[in-house]
Amino acid sequence: MNHYVHKATELIYRNDLSNSWYLAKTDRKQIQKASPPRLSAVQEVQTKSKVCANVFCGAGRECAVNEKGEPSCLCIESCKPHKRSVCGSNGKTYRNHCELHRDACLTGLKIQVAHDGHCKEKKTEQAAASPVVCYAADRNELRSRVIQWLQTEIIPDGWFVKGSNFSDILLKYFKSYDNGDSQLDSSELLKFIQHNESVVELQSYADQESNNLLRSLCVDALIELSDENADWKLSFDEFLNCLKPGFNPPEKKCALEDETYEDGAETQVECNRCVCACGNWVCTAMTCTDAGVEMTEEEWNLRVAELNKHQVCICKLEPIQKSTVYQSS
Repeated sequence: MNHYVHKATELIYRNDLSNSWYLAKTDRKQIQKASPPRLSAVQEVQTKSKVCANVFCGAGRECAVNEKGEPSCLCIESCKPHKRSVCGSNGKTYRNHCELHRDACLTGLKIQVAHDGHCKEKKTEQAAASPVVCYAADRNELRSRVIQWLQTEIIPDGWFVKGSNFSDILLKYFKSYDNGDSQLDSSELLKFIQHNESVVELQSYADQESNNLLRSLCVDALIELSDENADWKLSFDEFLNCLKPGFNPPEKKCALEDETYEDGAETQVECNRCVCACGNWVCTAMTCTDAGVEMTEEEWNLRVAELNKHQVCICKLEPIQKSTVYQSS
């Protein structure tokens, strides 16, 4: 390999500031002439800020560098935690403007800011028209805030004292809330979540009762993420996998009549409204009497189960084949 090419590439990868003058003095024409394909190595180490300097991605998106070293606009991975609630045109309250635009990007829906603050409470008859649901964005937000809280308790190893890593912290809480069967069910996981009320408070609805229900539903959604044996309980390994910072929750879509639907999509079944949330159709459970014949609870559960029969998972990981339906009257 040409001596100049080898030395210049070595300096770039080492980021050796004390020898940076060498690259400045290197004859770049000679480098190009000697081995043009090696320029891709330079492009690969360009920083994100340099590649994305003049790229505007729009609300809810951010610039990222793809495999070719080119800028690409993707949905924002995570928003800053500051709280300035806004009401979306879809009637949902968001923690801040960033969360609203991010949700619009992820769902592919056009969501605008209706007004600052929480969405106004709907009338009783309207509120009963749709079920309270935990969307993937709600579940991921809760999970993210729990992880951030746990990371603040990590203690690095000292000279003479062993610290506590992320797994150690999780094991401590697992043992604290486990009733002795070496598993956490939904009620135990909820108690763990409530350990730090200020961090994990979800406020997507105007009334506190709905927000409390939302938190319970999101706890169930967290269990579904890593419940490998489908027993609705988490072993410590499943608990660890659920809250592992590097784990990216799979994106699940609802299916109906050979079509797939994103979170937030709605459909009508008899007199009930069904909403797509975390890959499941979630329906109200009102008794329908339009035809003069009441539907039994068993018949209704079978009808909803049929809706969730063809759940679609958009992910690289193997999906957990399980249907979950939360009902609220």
